[in-house]
Amino acid sequence: MTCRPEYVKESSDPQEVVACIEERFGEDVQDLELRDYKGGKANAVQYRVLWLTVKLERFLELVSIFEEFDFPHFQVISGNDEGDTVVLNYHFALFNSAGKSKRLNVTVSVRVPKDDPVMPSLWEWIPGIEYSEREMREMLGVDFDGLPNKGLVFLPEDWNEDVKPWRRDETGPSEKDVRELS
Repeated sequence: MTCRPEYVKESSDPQEVVACIEERFGEDVQDLELRDYKGGKANAVQYRVLWLTVKLERFLELVSIFEEFDFPHFQVISGNDEGDTVVLNYHFALFNSAGKSKRLNVTVSVRVPKDDPVMPSLWEWIPGIEYSEREMREMLGVDFDGLPNKGLVFLPEDWNEDVKPWRRDETGPSEKDVRELS
């Protein structure tokens, strides 16, 4: 099969999106899983979520592929410290206007090495991503190349930016940074 985004866009079939990604990215995409979420009286599929992990160097290419199907509606970035890497999970939706059971949510995971925690920013493509990228920068220490405003969002202005609250290593909060809430 040759990946034809114009066909996928017309068919709105998530399996075609999966096949296209597998064809174009091969082993650079891993953990690919399409999940159905059911609900309503008939317990019918309401939407699907595609989960996948892509190599950092192919991340921008993958996002540009989504644009061939439908504009990737950005939702949020979540993240986690996993030892030698920080995993960023980008949550998007495709096929927003396709109707019931046609929407496809996509979660793209990217492993960012802690010894070079730099990720390309999507700000020029999707300006609404700014606050999520800034949050991941201040909480997990990932810098976003191309993000114009890197100011703190949640932490106080006088926060020591060497301390990353969501990290589980030496850059995470020490005992003196943590206080008991009453």
